This record gives sequence, C-alpha cells and structure tokens, in this order.
Amino acid sequence: MVNSGVRDGGTTVAEQVAESGTAAIDGEAFDPAEHARSMVGYHYRTEDYYEVGREKVREYARAVQDFHPAHWDGDAAAELGHSALVAPLTFMSLVGTLAQKKLLQSIAEGYDLSQILQTDQVLVFQKPILAGDQLTCDVSLDSFKTVMGRDMMVTKNVVSNQKNELVQTTYTTLLVGRSGEIDPAISESAKNLVMFGATTETAVSESEGHDTLSTPQEHEPLIVEEYRGRPTQKFDDVNVGDELPSRTVRLTRGDLVNYAGVAGDANPIHWSEEFAKLIDLENVLAHGMLTMGVGGGYVTEWLGDPGAVKDYTVRFTTPIPVDTHKAAEIVFTGKIKSKDEATRTAVISLGATFEGKRIFGHRATATVQLG
Repeated sequence: MVNSGVRDGGTTVAEQVAESGTAAIDGEAFDPAEHARSMVGYHYRTEDYYEVGREKVREYARAVQDFHPAHWDGDAAAELGHSALVAPLTFMSLVGTLAQKKLLQSIAEGYDLSQILQTDQVLVFQKPILAGDQLTCDVSLDSFKTVMGRDMMVTKNVVSNQKNELVQTTYTTLLVGRSGEIDPAISESAKNLVMFGATTETAVSESEGHDTLSTPQEHEPLIVEEYRGRPTQKFDDVNVGDELPSRTVRLTRGDLVNYAGVAGDANPIHWSEEFAKLIDLENVLAHGMLTMGVGGGYVTEWLGDPGAVKDYTVRFTTPIPVDTHKAAEIVFTGKIKSKDEATRTAVISLGATFEGKRIFGHRATATVQLG
C-alpha cells in the first residue's frame, strides 16, 4: 500500500513541522529517519512532460563524449530502425534529477539536500528515448535504511512517453546528511556560487502550486512492449570471456563545466576549486553520472545500437580529481560475463580505472541484446 504521508487530521508531517516551527510533533521529538521510513512508497508525478529536443540529444551526447552516429544523424538512426535521433543511455538523468529533487523536498524533512552522495545507479531500459518523445516521470521513495550511521535512500523513477509506453525504470541510491551536520558557512558558500534558481530554496518557491506531491492518482496501466533493437554484434560470434577493445577517455575542467551546464548539476564540488578546498578536498571531482555516461557510450559503440541495451548498473567507488593543467584519463574495459541463449542476450562486466584505481565497483554491468 502506498503511504500518503498524511497523519491524523489530514495534514502531512512536513506541514505540522512548518506550522509548529519546531522539530517536534504531538509532543515527540521529530526523527528525520523515522519520517523518511514512513514515506517509502510516496510518489511524485510530474504534471507536465519533458519534450526531448533533437539538439539536446546532440548536446548531451557531446557532454558524455558519445559519438555513436545514431545520436547525431537521422539517417544513421533510421538505419537501425529508429524514427528519430536516439538519446544516450544516461540521458534520463537530465529529467529524473529534477523530479527526484521535488520528491526529496517533500519527504526528506530534517535533511540537508545540498549534501547528497550518489553511490549506485541502476537503469532498466524498455525502449530507447528518441528526439520528440514527451516523457513523464513517476518518482517514489523505494526504500530507506541506515548503514553504518549514514541514512540511505533509494528512489525509483518510472518513465513513460506520450503513447503511455513504459520507456525506462531507474533506481538511484543516495546517502543523505541530516540538517545541522553541515557547517552553515559551507552551505552559504555553495548558495553564493551556484546560479540563481539552482538552490533548493529557490526551486521550492518557484514550483509552488505547479506540481502535486502525494500518492499517485489512478492512471491507465503503462504499455509494456518488448524491444530488441538492431545490434551489429551477433550472439553466435560472442563468447563468454571475450574482451571488448579498451577505450581511454580524457576529462578536462572544461568537460566538467560543460556537463554541469548540460545536465543542470549545480553542485560546485565539480567545478569550483575554492569550494572543494572549503570541504577539505584537494581538487574538484568529476560527476559520477558523467563517467557513467561515458561508460555507456563505450558499451554502445561496441554493440552497434544504443537501443539494444537492456540494463546498465554502476556503483561509484573512487572519485576522479581533475586538475587545471592536466586531463584525467579514464580507461574503460569490458568482458563478456555470461550469455543467455533463450533471450539472446549477454552480460558485460565493465571496468573503469583512473591512475590504476577502480572508479566503478565490481557490480558494474550492462545486459545487451545481441543479433
């Protein structure tokens, strides 16, 4: 059963906190973890859709250094059976991040949303995202637990298009810090660095009255269709243990700034050395979703069709510092881990290293459809 987050009397916990002006409800101390746990299943559904623009597909492909022709050329996409340009594998992070923030603003009472660490990302593809698609997100808190003193939330995003077809389901694991754990001076510094409209407070004030955060209304069941794509790699030609050709990618400060703008990621940890040092880091760090996006392009370049990936999972382990005078070099590798003759699919185990250190955990895999 979906939990609406409504207590006796018809008001939410968040509203009662706001009305009382304290962190206590009904005479009891407010516990952010207990509140978050009670919000498991709580949904936020975007009332308006996100329309995928052709140039936005190209812009994002450039940001993650994915030069598969299907992202750039309509004729190349058509040769693979696509009616328009195909978005890169991690394109949905553009849209999903916005919906996820709106959900967290409602359910994450007592947490500092400026301090979120993403640890895992799971993408399950039903069909590719195409230029011209109108995407709707239904985001929910899928689970909550406390691990070694840190609160961990998993959000689930179900994405559908204008035809009411299921497009993609994503799971994002986040470590969140409680309010008061972060030096106020650091939070204030972050606010003064990011562009106007990118902070949580501004996002809340500008969005009031436009979207509804509640239990989901009744909608028609999504249409689920099998999509196989047109991969150039053939099932009979691929064997367990085969290795994909390695690829080395260079990330510069310019790449980080560009990705931050394209993806709408306002966190100054990725582009402000001054802010990075303020929180005891020696350097700015590359975005986890940027490295995952580059890894996705590595897989689809080998596979031949970006629409033939069934799922893609990454655990982020080691951050990548990027200097002003030297590009960070990431080496991507892959190996066929298993095959399934019934579905004619294969699981690829992905490796990504920076200066010899693994930046993806051992769980980094992609399941692909083979021809």
